[in-house]
Amino acid sequence: MIPSDPSPLPEPEYHRPDQAVDACIEVLSPPPGVDPEDCLYVALHVDGAASVRRHGVSTALAPGDLLIGTSPYPAGLLRDAGCRMVRFRVPCFYLGVRHSDVRRTGGLVARGSEGVGLLASQFLRTLAARGGGHRARPGDHLARGVSDIVAILVSELLEEEGPEGPGGSAELLARIRGHIEENLADPDLGPEAIARAQHISVRYLHKLFQQDGTTVGQWVRRRRLDACRRELERPSRRQASVSAVAHRWGFVSHSHFSRAFRDAYGVSPREWQAYAARTDSRDTVS
Repeated sequence: MIPSDPSPLPEPEYHRPDQAVDACIEVLSPPPGVDPEDCLYVALHVDGAASVRRHGVSTALAPGDLLIGTSPYPAGLLRDAGCRMVRFRVPCFYLGVRHSDVRRTGGLVARGSEGVGLLASQFLRTLAARGGGHRARPGDHLARGVSDIVAILVSELLEEEGPEGPGGSAELLARIRGHIEENLADPDLGPEAIARAQHISVRYLHKLFQQDGTTVGQWVRRRRLDACRRELERPSRRQASVSAVAHRWGFVSHSHFSRAFRDAYGVSPREWQAYAARTDSRDTVS
């Protein structure tokens, strides 16, 4: 759990964050057809006094801590005049996080001194050292690494809060998701196989995912699509056919894969592969 201070910092010493201007770094450009406003903000706390109030509890921020939300400044953020933060804007397209989960992130705090939060904080500091106003393309390995770590961090923080429903189900759901990740390439991965591996009924499996606002099939399909998207953009895999990549990650039907990819990302698999190739060649020339 994230440590917190149950007593909010004295509000009279703070001003609202919209009175200050911080650097904002664009982490990756959204691909064509994707809403540029569909993004997640991560603020790296540099120095000064700041706290954020979430669910009635105020948490003081330390240098290196990360504040995550759907807006540059969450409603519960308070900070003094000497506070400095560097903000990062990450398109949700690259995170593989469901829209319902993105809405739950407002005011989430990750400690920059431990676990995945420490790793994310270090990567973001390195990216910030490039200078403000930077926007990387999909082929940028550091920016891709940042988006992947942020995705892991957000998933971890949301799992700590747990899905709506009995608290004990959060641990089981996390274990089931881990099993799915390890077996994504198996075309026979489905509710029956997953339930059997976890020694639970198919009905209870569906109930767990329903409590989290999705279905087993939707979760497996989205994780497979994310894996295919990442592979299609890698230069080392650029010569692989779309059908081969889809088959490698458990999709049996090429037409079904293409429709699902476009529905999820707004572009076809071939368009995404071509877009990644063009941006890579521009980076090489520059």
